[in-house]
Amino acid sequence: MPFPIVNSIASWFLKQRIHQIELFLKYPHEVQEEVLMNLIRLSENTTIGQQYDFESIKSYATFSERMPVSTYEELEPMIQKTRHGEQNVFWNTPIKWFAKSSGTTNAKSKFIPVSNEALEDCHYKGSKDLLCMYLNNNENSEMFLGKSLRLGGSKQIYEDNNTYFGDLSAILIENMPIWAEFSSTPSNKVSLMHEWEEKLLAIINETKNENVTSFAGVPSWMLVLLNKVLTETGKDNLLELWPNLEVYFHGGVNFEPYREQYQKILPSANFKYYEIYNASEGFFAIQDLNHSNDLLLMLDYGIFYEFIPMDTFGAENQKVIRLSEVELFKNYAIVITTNAGLWRYLIGDTVRFTSLNPYRIRVTGRTKHHINVFGEELMVENTDMAIAKTCQITESEVIDYTVAPIFMKVKEKGAHEWMIEFKKQPNDMAFFTKTLDETLQSLNSDYEAKRYNNMTLNPLVINVARPNLFYDWLKEQDKLGGQHKIPRLSNQRDYLEQLKNM
Repeated sequence: MPFPIVNSIASWFLKQRIHQIELFLKYPHEVQEEVLMNLIRLSENTTIGQQYDFESIKSYATFSERMPVSTYEELEPMIQKTRHGEQNVFWNTPIKWFAKSSGTTNAKSKFIPVSNEALEDCHYKGSKDLLCMYLNNNENSEMFLGKSLRLGGSKQIYEDNNTYFGDLSAILIENMPIWAEFSSTPSNKVSLMHEWEEKLLAIINETKNENVTSFAGVPSWMLVLLNKVLTETGKDNLLELWPNLEVYFHGGVNFEPYREQYQKILPSANFKYYEIYNASEGFFAIQDLNHSNDLLLMLDYGIFYEFIPMDTFGAENQKVIRLSEVELFKNYAIVITTNAGLWRYLIGDTVRFTSLNPYRIRVTGRTKHHINVFGEELMVENTDMAIAKTCQITESEVIDYTVAPIFMKVKEKGAHEWMIEFKKQPNDMAFFTKTLDETLQSLNSDYEAKRYNNMTLNPLVINVARPNLFYDWLKEQDKLGGQHKIPRLSNQRDYLEQLKNM
């Protein structure tokens, strides 16, 4: 079949989904209520359904009173039962896939259940919707005339008690439909290679002669790959190698600190960036407009959403609200109930709403990744934005960074200590530090109040990291590639001290 016909058929098929999306845009609360009741009805005869008497739950109010909000640690005993072959524990259909997730914040691996329903009605549906949104906004797209260069996790699939676990991207590749494999590069074999440095060269060898029209992957690791592509091919920018490039689909970390570096290697005013918000637990939100940082919350993926205002998070008066009660520009921790049997699960991410009609969000950080030692409520969104603006002003480029508190001692005030690895160091570090501090104050009024006249916080302390420090740190922990990322902010000094001692 000629490529132009493939492009036309794919575009037509994907655009049909727009009508279903319009339904949840028009009736968001009704759609979410239906999702919740459907999940409860399906799970009445499971172990957890019997424990909480799902059969008698007829409303959200009863559900929220009866079912506690849970962390992974609280759900783990049930998950382990399923991993050892017991089914119908927390979901009514057999679960044989588990996404192994071990962030830099926790040495212990998490095994997130991935049901067939989650694969089809959430993860793959999200991937198709992403293409649908993009094609709907860019009618002249020729993306399907070429291939998408995907950069996923490095882990293979492992079998244990007739169940399987691995990096989420490996599970998605293992189960992906034929049309998706046909339109992607590199091959599944190369995509799933474990050794990161060997994998980079294999990807370049397989893709450099392809007609690559789009990218998909985490910005930090994708940038490592693309810079390696330029080094290996001797090209000045990526459009010299792949002239038909038109879009980069990205997620996993905030894009702002990397934007300028991408624009240098993709020097085209027409090139587009589309952000997604997905995780092992589900596919949650998609950028639905060109040139926007806002993500449309997808309400018909078999996920029911609740939110905890961060000003009550973890407190005795912690309040859990549903979608109809959220307010603009407040930080919320997300609680999800899913079609893989995660019931009122605290995912660990924080978001704020930028629009209530339709519901659009921005990811602001992690519940564990913020600094509030001195009441400054500093979020990753603040530091990412401040780094991006400061780099622009000082004509510098940052590869990675992490921040920790300097605790008060006797009469000494506290401060924030940064470790920053530069690709291009500023000419004047004192000016960089001052600009970063002032930019943070302009973005966060709580931080500004604590910095006023050095009342509570002293000026920033910045350490310039040696080249490859963060890369070596991740490599030492076997966390190169995939979804692994540097913890940006912490209320403790553990990560910073490890880095200072390397």
